[in-house]
Amino acid sequence: METLVLTIHILIALGLVGSVLLQRSEGGGLGIGGGGGGGGGFMTARGTANLMTRVTAVLAACFFATSIILAIMAGAGTESASIVDEVIKETPAPASGPTVPTDQ
Repeated sequence: METLVLTIHILIALGLVGSVLLQRSEGGGLGIGGGGGGGGGFMTARGTANLMTRVTAVLAACFFATSIILAIMAGAGTESASIVDEVIKETPAPASGPTVPTDQ
């Protein structure tokens, strides 16, 4: 099962890289030099509703979900151990106190 999820995770990662690389460049580092009016800036209505933006968002959400699933699967086989429990197991039992000879 873990192999299947890992394979899907890798395919999603490749698709995510491809979708990011296929997106149209806005130029000027997030539209800093592109002007904010109707000239196709960073946060225009037409730019945010783009199909590639939605595909990238869906792939990113799937990548995040498969990352969490893989983390849960990796930790499911191990038992939680406490450092305090390990110290208690390794510490020898205290010897009984000194015996005081009693004269009888």
